[in-house]
Amino acid sequence: MSKPTKHKHKKHRYVLPAPGSSPGMVFIDENSVEPHINLYSYNQNYYNVEQLTNLEGLKQRLTDKTYNYWVEIKGFKSYPMFDSLTKDWNINKLVLEDITRTYQRPKYEEYGAYDFAISRMLFLDEEDVLQNEQLSFILTENVLFTFQDKYEDCLDPIRSRLEIGKGNIRIGGSSYLMYALMDMIVDEYFSVLGFWSGELDNIEDRLFEKPDRTIMFDTQSIKRNLITVRRVAWPERDKMNDILRTDSPLISEATKVYMRDAYDHCIQIIDMVESLKEISASNIDMYLSIISNRMNEIMKVLTIISSIFIPLTFIAGIYGMNFSREDPVTGKVLPQNMPELYQEHGYLYTMIVMGIIAVVQVIYFWRKGWFK
Repeated sequence: MSKPTKHKHKKHRYVLPAPGSSPGMVFIDENSVEPHINLYSYNQNYYNVEQLTNLEGLKQRLTDKTYNYWVEIKGFKSYPMFDSLTKDWNINKLVLEDITRTYQRPKYEEYGAYDFAISRMLFLDEEDVLQNEQLSFILTENVLFTFQDKYEDCLDPIRSRLEIGKGNIRIGGSSYLMYALMDMIVDEYFSVLGFWSGELDNIEDRLFEKPDRTIMFDTQSIKRNLITVRRVAWPERDKMNDILRTDSPLISEATKVYMRDAYDHCIQIIDMVESLKEISASNIDMYLSIISNRMNEIMKVLTIISSIFIPLTFIAGIYGMNFSREDPVTGKVLPQNMPELYQEHGYLYTMIVMGIIAVVQVIYFWRKGWFK
């Protein structure tokens, strides 16, 4: 027998800027973590990972065009780090604001010397709770910056591919690495939806075995998470389409070929979300229908019992009025009062009549099919 699932929903509480505040302000939340910066240097025959403490002087180190670089930044608790991005790399302050305000929708923007993009990572943690984190990209000619406000992510397969040099990831340039990360994020959507698809199958089994109210709660929890995926998948598809149509020299034509595949994956994700939403709604409707039918069966049994006892209660009520045939004070006979009150065997005769009435009703209901 399938067991009830335990679903939790992570509530994101974003700190929004005050109305009328100046645009382009870098925001660092009080719960932000210290930045961990990894510098990946690679080409077809070379690979190296180096941990950095800050971004000071980094641009002067990344001048060798024979290498591609990935600067992976996790954690935002450093204003000097963002000052370096503005001073050394001429990153627009509006871009830095979008990076640090981690409630942005997926998008792609061109700024001439660099391109800016945002994706949203959806993955399940150890307790199968949906995590919704922002991953931001800044793409230059041979350098890709990525920004996350947390340490956890779902990008380990890309790091492994980069280390072993599998496929085109070392020779495709920085734009290909950005595609690979975006594609990994979209592929993780399939894993999340596959998990919920299995959960909905288990819920459907529970519906037929022993429906209870936890079914509705579990289904509603999945449906709410599906809405989150839908809110992410639609703009992710639009972002992929913008990258395919861009004339930016930073996005190679070879990368666009692979990006079309990621675009198709986004469309599949949207279709899967809609299908699972329909299944969720169907499970809830089926549960309510089963409960309604069960209630109808209970009401049917109670109606049969009530129908049997109504005439018996009527008879008992009449003879429970105790209108004496003879006045106990004057001895006067009252002919209009109950003559059966002192009749011999009156109680027995009444019970027999009541039993016959009950049996007749049971036979009648049986022939009508009420007991089936």
